[in-house]
Amino acid sequence: MMAILFQPPDRSCDVPVWRQIEQQVLQQIRSGQLRGGAKLPSALELARQLRVNRHTVRRALDALEERGAIHGDPARGLRVREECYDYAIGRRTSFSRNMNNLNVTSGNKVLGTALVMPPQRVAESLALARGERAWWIESSAYAEGRVLDHGQAWFSAARFPRLGEVFQRTGSVSRTLAEFGISDYFRSYTRVTARLAGTATGMVLDQSPDLPVLEVESLNVDGQNQPVQYGLTCFAAERVQLVLSTSER
Repeated sequence: MMAILFQPPDRSCDVPVWRQIEQQVLQQIRSGQLRGGAKLPSALELARQLRVNRHTVRRALDALEERGAIHGDPARGLRVREECYDYAIGRRTSFSRNMNNLNVTSGNKVLGTALVMPPQRVAESLALARGERAWWIESSAYAEGRVLDHGQAWFSAARFPRLGEVFQRTGSVSRTLAEFGISDYFRSYTRVTARLAGTATGMVLDQSPDLPVLEVESLNVDGQNQPVQYGLTCFAAERVQLVLSTSER
């Protein structure tokens, strides 16, 4: 992370010192020098840079928190608040559809594909026969240059031969399934839990492993209610807000 240097306040100015500090941090945020998710120096470090006492810095930081410009706690540090995207989960759930509805530029990156013996929970959810293999797809999705999720998905290898190859080419679940004759699919269930990102997911999401993620377990089915995709997707909790929808769309 690039070091951001703050200038000592002008003590001859009529504006209170703490307010000058607040305005200086806001200017750094608005100019893009402090981007969403950036960690601020500690109150002690800021006090040293600004040549003021910690109580003055704390008042400025409290004012910034009240504005909603920063958030966090003294133990884990204060961070610049990131823009949060609404992500609708309903009968039909699609990352690209969600981002298109928000009118933001988005895409995804395939991190890996493999033919695997799936975990028991996955095999049962996909109604696989004993010993049947599955395609495993690992990917990440982004919007406006920021990574929003880290996903894993499993598909029946018997039902979808060459799926890994097709997904590498299309980069889309919807377009991949369409090549196998499935023009539409529906969400059977969604289960959401919160956990810390951990090292692997934190690296993909470009966030601290100690920051939270929303882990979404899901099963998609076709028009005959046959399972087509089991998924585990971790959303960066500070960048995505899940919206549970009852809409048919």
